[in-house]
Amino acid sequence: MSTLKSVALAAAVTVALPLTALAADLPLPPAYVEFGGWYLRGDIGMTNQQFRRLENISFAGAPGFSFLDKGGFESGPLFGLGVGYQYNSWLRFDLTGEYRGKVGFSALDTYTLGGAVFTNDYRGTKSEWLFLANAYADLGTWYGITPFVGAGAGFAINRIDNFRDTNVIAGGGGWAGPATKTNFAWALHAGLAYRVTPAFTVELAYRYVWLGDAQTQDMLNLNGTNPVLNNPMIFKGIYSHDLKLGMRWALSGGEYGPPPIRKY
Repeated sequence: MSTLKSVALAAAVTVALPLTALAADLPLPPAYVEFGGWYLRGDIGMTNQQFRRLENISFAGAPGFSFLDKGGFESGPLFGLGVGYQYNSWLRFDLTGEYRGKVGFSALDTYTLGGAVFTNDYRGTKSEWLFLANAYADLGTWYGITPFVGAGAGFAINRIDNFRDTNVIAGGGGWAGPATKTNFAWALHAGLAYRVTPAFTVELAYRYVWLGDAQTQDMLNLNGTNPVLNNPMIFKGIYSHDLKLGMRWALSGGEYGPPPIRKY
């Protein structure tokens, strides 16, 4: 029985050695690379906007002037679209355009006149378009989740509408017409991405974005007269903490790269 086993083993070795040598001479197939190529993206989210201060030329001349409430914006929606390119396994770029919906604004100041105390209750709305060129670094993948960081730069078109000044105590007030202002804008990104399919990825991300300034037209009295020339209400240093849900659609499923190096 052992003789038969020896013969069978020798025959198998005799057949296998030529096949192994032949396989060693065959070229390896190209490696499939899952990254690289163009993609489309869409984003929805919420804004949490703030600003440094409210300015008007008339503030300096108002006796006893101060803010009881320096003011703030409500949260609002954002909607964005973009196109990007995945350069390699960890670096990608995209261009995005985004509409940030109208949010309400309010602030309250006080001043004295003739020994009496008065207040101004300010109301208005703000919206903007934001355009950014962004770069991201993917930091590795664990259990299908890829953390990333990024930065972007571009410009914001900020618009103020429906601005009103109500002086309840004096029974008067004023208003200002709508205006837009274009500024340099920049952003910092951080988030988590999950590849649902080879062509579809979802993101949950935080973004800090600097939007620059915004302003109204000149402030007018309710009767249409202009108490002070060149007196727009200026919103200095607008910035926002955004929370976004993003989606990326790959326009190609990957590429074939050079075959791996055979090691003997």
